Amino acid sequence: MMTEHVYSSEITLALAKDVLQDEAQALHNLADTLGEPFLAAVKLLLACKGRVVVSGVGKSGHIGRKLAATLASTGTPAFFVHAAEAAHGDLGMITKDDVVIGISNSGTTSELLTIVPVLKREGTPLIAMTSSEESALAKHATVHLDVGVKVEACPLNLAPTTSTTATLALGDALAIACMAAKGFKSEDFARSHPGGALGRRLLMHVSDVMRSGDNVPAVLEKVSVLDAIREITRKHIGMTAVINNNREVVGIFTEGDLRRLIEKVGDIRNMKIADVMTPNPKTIRAEALAAEAARILDETLCNQLLVIDENKHLIGALHVHDLMTAKVI
Repeated sequence: MMTEHVYSSEITLALAKDVLQDEAQALHNLADTLGEPFLAAVKLLLACKGRVVVSGVGKSGHIGRKLAATLASTGTPAFFVHAAEAAHGDLGMITKDDVVIGISNSGTTSELLTIVPVLKREGTPLIAMTSSEESALAKHATVHLDVGVKVEACPLNLAPTTSTTATLALGDALAIACMAAKGFKSEDFARSHPGGALGRRLLMHVSDVMRSGDNVPAVLEKVSVLDAIREITRKHIGMTAVINNNREVVGIFTEGDLRRLIEKVGDIRNMKIADVMTPNPKTIRAEALAAEAARILDETLCNQLLVIDENKHLIGALHVHDLMTAKVI
């Protein structure tokens, strides 16, 4: 029967800090023990011609699912198979070209030990992550990674806490070591996360978010400032491109330029846009990454950017709001 205790904020905070400190110390200890077995495990994963199959039950299974997901998203194809399901048919998913990572704190999980003979017969390498090199799973493994901890952060030393943290962290270390060895880059990560913020920043191009066709404000360099103002008003982007007869960009004129011009000269009715535009404005190509457009706008403290083709012809325009709407920034 559970005994009732009076809640104390001081005791609660002290206990929480102890948990974090205990788990942090366990990770420091784990880092100090890394050596040849870890390197051997990384070599097995790098040499894998098939998939990395992660398996476990209970809390170890939850850690295994996360490890499989981390491996898969960092360039090492992987999936999770529950050890109990593997023994009842799912073992057919595992081939001799795969590498199995079996996670069991005790190293005696019966569901994992049941599939070991099949792995041996197929010649499938097994990386065991346990707390004891003397455990049955460790002894049958191709490589054993020791994730043992002195004590759980649980005050009763019962609930898997520090041990699961250590296993999770070592799994991350395996995944990142493989990622680095494969030369996996942020662009590769984005391809497996196209819906995330990183995917949008690294995979979306200017052509995907720019305004084009009749939505692009543009006037010839021979027109008046009043004509340019009318174009700015029609296109609702706060500026107009200034082009020559070949549709090459020669300048830009913004609402900010207009305000400064009126303050300076007052009467602008007889002025030509070529005399007051900003010449040689910043431009970008349609095939460039949208993130590059965001960088240019940030560096130049501008809100608009003109898009040109390989012949410097105007083909589009961007406003900072377009990038915000696309969640590039």
